Amino acid sequence: MVVEATRNFNYNESRAEGGNKSGKPRKDFQLKGGKVDSNTVAYVQILGNGMDTQDTWPSVLLFFDKQRFIFNAGEGLQRFCAEHKVKLSKVDHICLSRVCSETAGGLPGLLLTLAGMGEGISVNVWGPPNLELLVNAMKSFIPHAAMVQTRLISHAAVVNTKSSEVATCSSAATLPSTSKFINHILVRNEVFKISAILLQPSYLEGSDVKPSDISVLYVCELHEIMGKLDKEKADALGIIDKTKYGKLKKGQSVKSDCLDTMVHPSDVMGPPVPGPIVFIVDCPTDSHAEELLSIKSLDGYYSDSSGNPTPKTVNCIIHLTPASVVDSPNYLKWMKKFGSAQHIIAEHKTKYVEIPILKSSARITKRLNYLCPQFFPPSLQRYNNATAGSTASNQDLVSKPCGVLAAENLLKFTLRPHLGLDKSNIPSLLAPSDVIDELLAEIPEVVDAAQCVSQFWYKSREKDEDMSAMQDSKVMIEEPYSEGDTLPSCLEKIRRDDLEIVLLGTGSSQPSKYRNVSSIYINLFSKGGLLLDCGEGTLAQLKRRYGMEAADNAVRNLRCIWISHIHADHHAGLTRILALRRDFLKGVPHEPLLVIGPRQLQEFLDLYQRLEDLDMQFLDCRNTVQHSWEAFEDDIDLHKNQVFPGSSINAEAMNAINTKISEPTSFVRESYMQACSKRLKLSISVDNGVDFPLLESLKNVLNDAGLERLVSFPVVHCPEAFGVVLKAAERINNVGEVIPGWKVVYSGDTRPCPEVIEASHGAAVLIHEATFEDCMVGEALEKNHSTTKEAIEVGDSATAYRIILTHFSQRYPKIPTIDETSMKNKTCIAFDLMSVNIADLPVLPNVLTHLKLLFRHEIVDDKLDVL
Repeated sequence: MVVEATRNFNYNESRAEGGNKSGKPRKDFQLKGGKVDSNTVAYVQILGNGMDTQDTWPSVLLFFDKQRFIFNAGEGLQRFCAEHKVKLSKVDHICLSRVCSETAGGLPGLLLTLAGMGEGISVNVWGPPNLELLVNAMKSFIPHAAMVQTRLISHAAVVNTKSSEVATCSSAATLPSTSKFINHILVRNEVFKISAILLQPSYLEGSDVKPSDISVLYVCELHEIMGKLDKEKADALGIIDKTKYGKLKKGQSVKSDCLDTMVHPSDVMGPPVPGPIVFIVDCPTDSHAEELLSIKSLDGYYSDSSGNPTPKTVNCIIHLTPASVVDSPNYLKWMKKFGSAQHIIAEHKTKYVEIPILKSSARITKRLNYLCPQFFPPSLQRYNNATAGSTASNQDLVSKPCGVLAAENLLKFTLRPHLGLDKSNIPSLLAPSDVIDELLAEIPEVVDAAQCVSQFWYKSREKDEDMSAMQDSKVMIEEPYSEGDTLPSCLEKIRRDDLEIVLLGTGSSQPSKYRNVSSIYINLFSKGGLLLDCGEGTLAQLKRRYGMEAADNAVRNLRCIWISHIHADHHAGLTRILALRRDFLKGVPHEPLLVIGPRQLQEFLDLYQRLEDLDMQFLDCRNTVQHSWEAFEDDIDLHKNQVFPGSSINAEAMNAINTKISEPTSFVRESYMQACSKRLKLSISVDNGVDFPLLESLKNVLNDAGLERLVSFPVVHCPEAFGVVLKAAERINNVGEVIPGWKVVYSGDTRPCPEVIEASHGAAVLIHEATFEDCMVGEALEKNHSTTKEAIEVGDSATAYRIILTHFSQRYPKIPTIDETSMKNKTCIAFDLMSVNIADLPVLPNVLTHLKLLFRHEIVDDKLDVL
């Protein structure tokens, strides 16, 4: 096939070159902070407690009428708040108890979302000194102005910096012991005071500090409310002028109207109502628990304090502490010092694991499973008895103080106007039978549709009955029944354990109720798996698809992770996956995981690794393009020596090629691949000595995974945006015939361009972004995305066997708007957790009509936009 290189593919050149994506003036980010009036409502609330996925640390919302505080921002916080209508736009302060992927994995996405609202909202971000390292890392892809105020809590002081002025540090500073346990006041007004105590075990003093070794205990104290004025006492003391009531209520003394005396507030006012006090504590180790007991500044809060006859009463303590530490003797001793305080254990392994954290998407998934269980398998989550019955501890609850409660999502502890627990908003159990009953009542035709869908596989089983009986059911050879097109040779007698494509996230820009952001899991079964993009929440989606244990195994057995470009919706879940894999393989012989991505991503990862080791190696996408592989394979001996003896290619010419790779390319004038072919057949820099060893490592990884090649290719979206080709190795069928390997292509984010067409020629599957509907070509051009029609045309031009559309704008909450006239009989729409086995590709387009039945009443949300 000849690629139509002369076709005019329009795009936004400014965005492709890294400029302002719309040409509009940049936003003037405003730091939040308004007038604080007397609050009538105040409470703390549990948000995003892991429950059904147990993949991240929970967050805590501290709510006042005029101000909001969020404590910790793990992955999935935005999606949880969208589900339950918690307005993150109202948040003034984000406070981190520690700085690591578990507590701060959702912070980049949250800051970008706030920055994208209106004229741009920026919040105060608080945390221990290592927060500075996280901020420096995030600066590689977040506008500096989006993080106007970063406040570091140290033993010496609270350091207030603008993010654009934060200096890069090689390691966290060693903290002096002479000023330990200072109670830093973060915010104080006429309504409340919030302070913080840095918690660092003594054994760490004088050494480099890891992020998990420094934590912050936050204390929220509401000011007392003056008692009620006793009018009878005021009358008896001769107060006739009613305006003097107000002065007395404000604490001012007034002169009696009838008596020659001064009337003081204490003469007529009832006793004041003490302000409630809440602790939020994250104590990651037993050593931290031991250190808690030595904090003298907390003595005034203990009910058994002999040094303070009138201690302050702590009403509620929210424990973000791991369950194993909660059960330790030192921590239990510390808990018992607070008398009747309500203890809420908010560590993520709570007992209500059967309740979905995201009920809306769980309902959609169950409905899709009813209609087509082959593409939408049921959740495989399993929990052991210990987890299901307690907070992952076998210790008898009798040993704990009174008032201990396991956290549940949306559990409140109200502070004003009344004091106490509020369970009215806690989500209820989502019974699968209830979801299906609701579906059948709403769409009775779905019964017939499900039967029609099942026929695709029933006819297949009938066709191959004799052969199937001879195969292991787990690796059964199967060709689903299909009509109207020719099966590619690479799919003949394909095995079901060869490839499964799992669409973990199919939305764009930011997580929503129904669609997570970009991530695709390439399941190669016994040969491991790959991730193509890794947006926030990828780990949670893996657990929803495969269950806890199998998802953990998938992380352990990852072969590599490929990232298309630097936008956060494509890589913000990366650090959590890498950190978890590091923990799983600690003490086990293994190689660091290869992460392939644009060079800006390496800057972020290098800076982030000053916080915590991610146990990875980075390979630039530019070094995995076709010409890099060709150079690598031309002469392996020369590659090993990293020299080019006798080459007629001079350094100036090679530098010109590398400059061409790194610069934005005008795909309208000429295809980069074609231009490069006309020049020199080499794209490796002479001074880049690590490229060949890493390519050798990647080649070995691919061979172990049964893959022949992973090839990146440039696309038109932003600087250094790429698509990728995965090519499987040839295989021998059961009669000794050589079967060509399948090819899967993922476009990343892009305008239609010749590079995608060329890379997708003859592909078994093209997964192409289709952010906008056909009538929104203008928006697609402005943001360098594709419409559904354009994506289908690209796949059709490339003669791809099947096209899967993904990366839909969040303006389409459940299903995108597609013009039926532009659809081909090779196209399907992706949904979150959709799992496409390569053996089922023949029937993929046939299922789409039936899937659309579930969403026939859906309306596009035109109020949403994408970054």
